[in-house]
Amino acid sequence: MAFGLYKDLGIDLGTANTLVYMKGKGIVLSEPSVVALDKETNDVLAVGNDANRMVGRTPSNIIAVRPLKEGVIADLDVTEKMLRHYISAVLKNNRLVKARVLVAVPSGVTEVEKRAVVDAAKQAGAKEARLILEPMAAAIGAGLEVQEAIGNMIVDVGGGTTEVAVISLGGMVTHQSRRTAGDEMDRAIVQYVRRSYSLLIGTPTAEKVKIQIGSAYLEAEDLEETVEVRGRDLVTGLPNTINITAREVQEALRESVISIIDAVRMTLESTPAELSADIMQRGIMLAGGSSLLRGLDKLLARETGMPVRLADDPLCCVAIGAGKALEHWHLLERVVVS
Repeated sequence: MAFGLYKDLGIDLGTANTLVYMKGKGIVLSEPSVVALDKETNDVLAVGNDANRMVGRTPSNIIAVRPLKEGVIADLDVTEKMLRHYISAVLKNNRLVKARVLVAVPSGVTEVEKRAVVDAAKQAGAKEARLILEPMAAAIGAGLEVQEAIGNMIVDVGGGTTEVAVISLGGMVTHQSRRTAGDEMDRAIVQYVRRSYSLLIGTPTAEKVKIQIGSAYLEAEDLEETVEVRGRDLVTGLPNTINITAREVQEALRESVISIIDAVRMTLESTPAELSADIMQRGIMLAGGSSLLRGLDKLLARETGMPVRLADDPLCCVAIGAGKALEHWHLLERVVVS
């Protein structure tokens, strides 16, 4: 690839967070995929961290929008504005510098959704835009030998989707994409608290509960850990506070966790025998921000009978993988999808 006034960027355009990897520099941006807009003028008031602080706290004339739902673009116009902001930020608003970007997308993405991502990146100022599937990017970012004739299994649990794939010789042999991940877990906690305590809480509060005491699998003594939750009482309409236990949160997350385990099982069942033997020896690699849910690795190992490893930097695997693909053009030619 030529250098000159071009900058190569690997972008993890995630439902929850957007990360940008710049060739030669590593991760240069990591912010929430949130945009605050003026409802009347549709002008952008804040993006990323600043906008995320407004979620659930805005006056009637301001809305905080997450333009991606379940891993795909739900609002093309807002996504374009968010991408433009982030690309300009990493290029330091230097109009002489052009960006060539590689954007990671879920494996279940449609052709229409692929075109929407490419169009958004180009409208945001990218000179060239290509796509790589998230499980492939996550596997590269986690350090798996994706080009070798060896079976590698990646389980990428993000905000909007869970991507499970078996990779060999630079391609995905079999894969599953489930729109069950971190966001679904947050909604499950909101629903549980509403149903059990008649207390209305927002998704930011639910996410904090998930991070503090959420789990897929814990020893009995750890399940009694509690956290204080504040919200609005649906009976009185007044603010109220409750204490919720780790056992209750684990119960709230049960269906989401079962769906993830089921996706892994279905992928393993459709994996050729020789590659299954490789995975049994090498283990399953966990990546993605929601893979940090306590006990998920232990439960997955118990349910599959295979060793499970957590990537060194699970939050950044997809962006790092996209960036590494950009740095190795011969690899990029084999793994891009558009």
